[in-house]
Amino acid sequence: MNEWSSNAHSFKCPLEHALFRLFRQTMEQKESPMRLREWLIAQIDSGKYAGLSWENEEKTCFKIPWKHAAKQDYRQNEDAALFKAWAVYKGKYREGRDRADPSAWKTRLRCALNKSTEFQEVSERSQLDISEPYKVYRIVEDTHTQTESAASSIKSRVSTDIHGQVVLHDNSNNIRVSGERPAETRLDFYSNNNVCSYDRPVNVSVTQLTTWPISDFRLLVCVFYHGKLVQELITSSPEGCFILQGSAPVGNERIYGPCGAHTLISEAMSRLLPHLEKGVLVWVAPDGVFIKRFCQGRVFWDGPLAQHTHQPNKLEREKTCKLLDISIFLKELHQHLQAGGPRPRYEIGLCFGEEFPDNNQPKSKKLITAQVVPLFAKELLEGLEKRNTELNFCPKSEAQK
Repeated sequence: MNEWSSNAHSFKCPLEHALFRLFRQTMEQKESPMRLREWLIAQIDSGKYAGLSWENEEKTCFKIPWKHAAKQDYRQNEDAALFKAWAVYKGKYREGRDRADPSAWKTRLRCALNKSTEFQEVSERSQLDISEPYKVYRIVEDTHTQTESAASSIKSRVSTDIHGQVVLHDNSNNIRVSGERPAETRLDFYSNNNVCSYDRPVNVSVTQLTTWPISDFRLLVCVFYHGKLVQELITSSPEGCFILQGSAPVGNERIYGPCGAHTLISEAMSRLLPHLEKGVLVWVAPDGVFIKRFCQGRVFWDGPLAQHTHQPNKLEREKTCKLLDISIFLKELHQHLQAGGPRPRYEIGLCFGEEFPDNNQPKSKKLITAQVVPLFAKELLEGLEKRNTELNFCPKSEAQK
């Protein structure tokens, strides 16, 4: 009998029992916070928010009110109620202590929806130009979504201590499931002399390698104008990184802007840059590397999961795309180390406004390109290759001891 059930028999009246149940429910909710999907479904089913409702009987699409705060008939208590509730739930707004900011509340929920792989906006069914505007979202069923028990099995990473033994370090606070991004995380950058090196494993077994727990969210992002490197940075936040022209959304940083682009190829660049406002968001999750395109301008890519290697791969707008699958990468890495297979690919190329890959024009001739490197993959591959080389060069007499 647990603590809750043992205490349940000591109540003197039904009211006391009811209060205890309410307290227990509150405590359990605090101990196990709901993800955005669970939270939103609960709000829709509650019927507390005007305009928030299911769009179909299957409960796979829902309508969310989306009135702009600048409208004359805007009512903060009603039109911002859902956005405020999400801010309160995430601890970003405390009633009576923090300044009310409906625009920030709305941005926070919008970012959470956009970054989650479990939601997809159905723009053709959204109505934003009517008196009571709304957006329609579809709940995406992900067959690869991990359960809590599966997530708990990857709550640690392997590193090497000074004696070469495999040591487990708990990293449970970093675990995110199936590409879901937190709505508000400060984006940090490492300077070149402050980049943390990824711990290199020693004698990693087949089981460890194919179930390698990823908690290193660092991305190396390089931006090129006409083949010339103009910006390079490393970001470590699970929030990910926006690559865009113009102002960055709340809680993120931009990678490139007008900064010198016009001096490189003035006329062509000035026509292209306005279409790149809102840009793309790229991030690392425990099951892969993801990207989402928000800009009007076309964006093309190349990488491990690209459908084509000699013709363009286009990113669809407002759709989350998986660029690298960690389980596939680890299997290919194991085959490379154990059976001499090809090196697994992990670098991702982006091209803005021009088709890519393009057999008729090399990447260096494109106006704006970017290279994205998940550092966990780069350093894991290089570390294990180095270890394999050291073992192969070990004298036979030493190896037989």
